[in-house]
Amino acid sequence: MAQVPMINILEAALRHGYAVGAFNVHTPHEAAAVIRIHEQLRAPAIIQLIQPSAGFMGGREDFMNATSGEMRCGISRFCRLVRPMMEQASIPVALNLDHGNDPETAKICVDNGFSAVMIDGSHLSFEENAALTKQISDYAHRKGVTVEAELGVLAGREDHTGQSREIYTDPSRVCEFFETSGADCLALSYGTLHGPAKGGSLKIRKEIAIAAFENMRFNGKIRPLVSHGSSLVRPDIISEINARGGNLQNASGVPLAQLLEVIPYGIAKINIGTDIRLSILRSLREYFDLTPKARTSGITASVWERMCLEPGCIDERRLLAPIQQALIEYRDTEESRPLTALVEQAVGETAGELLVHFGQAGMAGTVIF
Repeated sequence: MAQVPMINILEAALRHGYAVGAFNVHTPHEAAAVIRIHEQLRAPAIIQLIQPSAGFMGGREDFMNATSGEMRCGISRFCRLVRPMMEQASIPVALNLDHGNDPETAKICVDNGFSAVMIDGSHLSFEENAALTKQISDYAHRKGVTVEAELGVLAGREDHTGQSREIYTDPSRVCEFFETSGADCLALSYGTLHGPAKGGSLKIRKEIAIAAFENMRFNGKIRPLVSHGSSLVRPDIISEINARGGNLQNASGVPLAQLLEVIPYGIAKINIGTDIRLSILRSLREYFDLTPKARTSGITASVWERMCLEPGCIDERRLLAPIQQALIEYRDTEESRPLTALVEQAVGETAGELLVHFGQAGMAGTVIF
């Protein structure tokens, strides 16, 4: 098995009643860890690169301000390093651009060999969103690339993604959107939130997923639905981070039971980003707590200094900027290896736990390609 169009993985999930965790990664080290744990558990895998991480991979430390040239360089570098991992994998793997916010970046990803791209027109009117998505669908489908879109507006904030106010998906328009946009799968706004502060009383509006699913069934074609902003934000991990010098306030996530409840209603893909970041942060804080000399020597001291200056930061791209070159080139030095090893271990632990919950373990053989 090897790299496959993302739609093949999602259709298998629909046929067999499981969901696939789609894990946001920022570097080849993280991508390698995701592939490795999926191979160990014989699960189909979806790796996602969120658009600002293309700037980080392009060598820009303040990646949110990356130029188009740096973004293009980062996408090319990421694909050059990650595609061989995917092609050699013993399981089906898809690579998706998550929350692409402009057509040019989406097209660059298609041209560089991504399996899927998400074009996020959720902030636009229904008609404008569908037209933008149709533009990318026409381009991507010529190369066998899956297109994901979003209908409705998800609140919360992660990188450039999210809004202050949520607008729920109108389930009665899901079929119309699929038909007019050419999208292969569609993210719903149904109560989940981006970022680590989702609110302690968060409740998924599962009736939105149910209504969308029933409308598709009535119209004779069920297509994959997607759950964004779905990290669990486990309280025990938050407590461990704060006990070791972190300062994460008002952190809460999506209850696992609520995610599992909606899988039978067409939710074939569940996006996970914040949980990856929190797991990495916990591992880093544990390392510096148990290895005092790392706080005062060489490049690790620079990482520790950043963690002290920003106790509320969960973004490993900012905290690990002193070893950015090792991360983006997938080439460790003696100093960087302890940190990149922690990153890989943390990513694998989180992805492995969640993919088992979502029912995809052992399901690699269900994917047809």
